[in-house]
Amino acid sequence: MPIATVNPANGETLKTYEAMGTEEIERRLQLAEATFRTYRTTSFVDRGRLLLQAANLLEEDQRDVARMMTTEMGKPIKQARAEAAKCAKAMRWYAEHAEELLADEEPPDSDVKDSNASRVRVRYRPLGPILAVMPWNFPLWQVVRFAAPALMAGNVGLLKHASNVPQTALYIEDLFHRAGYTEGCFQTLLIGSGQVDEVLRDERVRAATLTGSEPAGRAVASTAGEMIKKTVLELGGSDPYVVMPSADLDRAAQIAVTARVQNTGQSCIAAKRFIVHTDVYDAFAERFVEGMKALVVGDPMLEETDVGPLSTEKGRADLEELVDDARRSGADVLCGGHQLRRPELPGWYYPPTVIAGITREMRIHREEAFGPVATLYRAGDLDEAVLIANDSPFGLSSNVWTRDEAEVDRFVRDLEAGSVFVNGMTASHPAFPFGGVKRSGYGRELSGHGIREFCNITTVWHGA
Repeated sequence: MPIATVNPANGETLKTYEAMGTEEIERRLQLAEATFRTYRTTSFVDRGRLLLQAANLLEEDQRDVARMMTTEMGKPIKQARAEAAKCAKAMRWYAEHAEELLADEEPPDSDVKDSNASRVRVRYRPLGPILAVMPWNFPLWQVVRFAAPALMAGNVGLLKHASNVPQTALYIEDLFHRAGYTEGCFQTLLIGSGQVDEVLRDERVRAATLTGSEPAGRAVASTAGEMIKKTVLELGGSDPYVVMPSADLDRAAQIAVTARVQNTGQSCIAAKRFIVHTDVYDAFAERFVEGMKALVVGDPMLEETDVGPLSTEKGRADLEELVDDARRSGADVLCGGHQLRRPELPGWYYPPTVIAGITREMRIHREEAFGPVATLYRAGDLDEAVLIANDSPFGLSSNVWTRDEAEVDRFVRDLEAGSVFVNGMTASHPAFPFGGVKRSGYGRELSGHGIREFCNITTVWHGA
């Protein structure tokens, strides 16, 4: 895939970039290693001051950077502005909380005495240069949620961003430099996916984090395992959205539409499988389908647009294949899909679609639908709802709508997911851990758990 900005709203190639060669990659690796030796000794106060300045600059740039993201990957402009604001918020949160999150820990006195020590501390120390392989769907947020904690912990960052968002990738590097970070603290590597393995194998790179597809995750995890390097993986998701009879149906259906089509449905944590108790299935389905039909599909630069184009032509083709496979296998397309294959727009658009009558043999039951396509399931009771929800190779997040506390307890206990959101849609916040289980990956981002992922957890023992 070429490194280029191609506007998904019209297919126009706006700018192309040459991949960095061996000499430039080597220069940047040398710089990262040299910078780390000094940056690792800086104080939390100094690191926080730099990160707060980056947040200030990002807020000043918000409108321009939003237009850049929308141009590169098609995100509706109002959502792009919200993404930029969220990134600034996360920077401020880590600037304010990192010292507390990484403070030395003192074990209980009884354990210290039992170890024949006068004092024992657990200290969190930075690892070194961290390689981040990031996706295009949240081109700013995905990077910031890695970079903010990594930099506050004393690490330095090397970004390999998705090849279709190069301008955003270069902007992030420039943002940190303008904030006062030295050049080697955060560098963008304009390289193709085929060059990642070489960088990851370099001994100066101490760990890696990846958000992306299963194949990409397997490749990075395999190389990192061979080199015995720590990794954090956030991969795909096919999140269940369970609706029980006690739910506020109007609210559940309204939020369901937003939960499915946020970022034009191109989100790992978007609700994708809607599992509804049979007693309220028909009422929910009617409300949900009407909500999906009412969405405005169009130019992502317009304020009124709810659903923009998919980011790539291949992404749209993959989505069409999933829908067509389900339809050929007997699924009912309640709106969108083959009834309105492609809106009459020049870019890579796909209509909001709802499919019912899903069976286990259909590809869309097993695979992630990365676009505005929802699947509806009917569950006879709570046990069947849990069974359907867990019948997926993924386990990123989940959504449950019920006013019955006993049902909430069951879902929290039994759903195989990294998060359970009750009477609301999945969202990420810098204070709460984010990540999944099964093929959705391992490790956690955000919160104290996220900042400690790339730390050397060091036991310091003092003799009596």
